[in-house]
Amino acid sequence: MNIKRCLLLVALSIGLTSFSSCTHKSQKVTSIEMTSEKGGIHLDVKKFTLDNGLRLLVYENQKLPIFSFYTFFDIGGRHEGPGTTGATHFLEHMMFKGAKKYGPRQFDTLIEGNGGNTNAYTNFDNTVYYESLPTKSGDMDMVEKIIDMEADRMQHLALEPAAFEKERQVVLEERKMRYENSPQGQVYLTLMKSMFAGTPYGGSVIGEVKDLNSLSRDQVHEYFKKFYTPDNAVIIIAGAVNADDVYENVKKRYGSIKPSQSEVKDYRLSRDDLKLYTHQANYGRHIKLNSVSKTPMFMLGFPGNAIGTKESFVRDILASILGQGESSYLYKNYVTGKTPQLSSISAANYTLKYNGIFWLSGELLKGQNIDRIKSNLLKETKVFCDKAITERTLQKTKNQYLVGYVSEIETNKGVAHFLGMRENFFGDYLFYKKEMEIYNAISVEEVKSTCHDLFKGNNYIMVSTWNKHPKKS
Repeated sequence: MNIKRCLLLVALSIGLTSFSSCTHKSQKVTSIEMTSEKGGIHLDVKKFTLDNGLRLLVYENQKLPIFSFYTFFDIGGRHEGPGTTGATHFLEHMMFKGAKKYGPRQFDTLIEGNGGNTNAYTNFDNTVYYESLPTKSGDMDMVEKIIDMEADRMQHLALEPAAFEKERQVVLEERKMRYENSPQGQVYLTLMKSMFAGTPYGGSVIGEVKDLNSLSRDQVHEYFKKFYTPDNAVIIIAGAVNADDVYENVKKRYGSIKPSQSEVKDYRLSRDDLKLYTHQANYGRHIKLNSVSKTPMFMLGFPGNAIGTKESFVRDILASILGQGESSYLYKNYVTGKTPQLSSISAANYTLKYNGIFWLSGELLKGQNIDRIKSNLLKETKVFCDKAITERTLQKTKNQYLVGYVSEIETNKGVAHFLGMRENFFGDYLFYKKEMEIYNAISVEEVKSTCHDLFKGNNYIMVSTWNKHPKKS
């Protein structure tokens, strides 16, 4: 799975499904320390594991007096059940509302008051918190301060009742903005629910409205106790720090936090049962939604693969060739061709931890017919594979990926997220080396074969939205 590509898709899903969006700008480090290794990338990282299971990764970069601090928790929307959808995302909001030592508003006030920024996101597979700051502010060691603040909220979250009820309304408004008032959000959510029906991925990370209205403080606190434990977390610190000093500080403040109880570990393992995530959708249909959109918008989805599988790597390449950017096959044929039919089109391979979805999405030009576009696309999939995939388009995509990797790690924030994604999903931050080797070895024949397999048969679900589609009674 191309995690670089996944981040673009996560950004899309975040905008539709999950959290308080990440709007802060990164601090650019123009000459980040890295070495070339057989044409690839090598990041010099120190990894520590505390006795309670907490994993710590430290990347020293002394170019500028700044650092980024990321915490990955292995909890997401897939860990929820009927009646508690949205609990994970709700908890993410509450993590900024005060703990035992640092009360309401102190977290944001201290960080932003010292020139830093902080945010978080939740998706189906994990929840991530992050800060970027100067390493010192006056006489204050900001690295030590952030370690202290993060350790405080990992073990002593307040969940104050008045703040809880206030935040419930914030989450409900977020849900309305992402879905009910967004034609694109409606299409995405409907496709996810349809494609992943009967699985832990078949819903909304923000949660269903009825669950958000009924979620109790005790239920959210239960999620906190279950999942916000050191053995279920990875901390990544990148920037002008000393790894050994960081380790001593983390051990001092996190080392006494107790790991999960055995029954909680059993529950987490039960949510990792691959049988829960098997596609069981009703394929071969077109779902039409009424919305305010004056021109039809659509997503055409096909069953995908889990993150890290060989097939998912090849499908990443396929998605890029078909519909990533203005030079892609679909864009040139449907948007800028001799007879344009769409104002936009793209392809994406969205890989989750235990399954995935491949989709084509776009918006029609005025006067175009959605049923005819659907027919044309499904017919065209029979010839995509042979026309679009060539040695030239494959090499162009591989070049783009290499540029993307390097661009991603130009900042401390980028490095921390890059390492955290791989450590969280694969248990090894060095997975990026294997990842790059796999992409470089993919052949034209493999991409064509995967393309033909993907589009054969009737395994699709199309969702479109338009103000002229019939309203549901």
